[in-house]
Amino acid sequence: MRYGMSGNDSRQGASGILLSLLRTPLTTCKRVGGMAVVLVALLFPSAASSQKPLETKPPHSPSHALMLSAVLPGAGQVYNKQVWKVPLIYAAIGGISYYTYDNLKMMRYYRDEYLYRVANGDQTQYPNDPDMVATPTSNIYNLYEAYNKTFQLSVIISVAVYGINLLDAYVFGHLFEFQINDDISLNMTPSLLPSSTVTGLASTNFVPAASFTLHF
Repeated sequence: MRYGMSGNDSRQGASGILLSLLRTPLTTCKRVGGMAVVLVALLFPSAASSQKPLETKPPHSPSHALMLSAVLPGAGQVYNKQVWKVPLIYAAIGGISYYTYDNLKMMRYYRDEYLYRVANGDQTQYPNDPDMVATPTSNIYNLYEAYNKTFQLSVIISVAVYGINLLDAYVFGHLFEFQINDDISLNMTPSLLPSSTVTGLASTNFVPAASFTLHF
């Protein structure tokens, strides 16, 4: 027997397939489309990854750390991920600030007392204070000079503390990406070194020695 399809039969088959595709639900088409996207991503991973560019992390900037500490002491240390230094910085700033204020207050106190005595014939402006009454005018001036010098010194120390804050932020900003091996060791290797001596006959002696190697 001979089997075959006529032209009419083939056209009817093609039209049937087309009708079946048109009758396919929309959700099924979406599923097929999603599977196609997944298949393309698996076959061409470079094309799928190229759609979203990689974000590069900006390099650590010592100048940025310096500017942060200049505006707000300790901010550069936080930028350098050294938060433990912030309490030390503010403890130093708080201590020197109180020391400066106390010296300024006492310097003004004895200055005003000395000027009052000069203008009022060595009379004190605190007659109810027996210690002030018993203190000579020359001693009042000496106390003023002492507190004035201490105040000036405290101002210099304040500037130094602020400068150390800036220097620390800038230096450790440069060392931020410097890697140090956690396995720091010191190895000692004993050895013998030749020592030539001439006592009658030439001979060669050896003296003990040691070499040290630091690994970091």
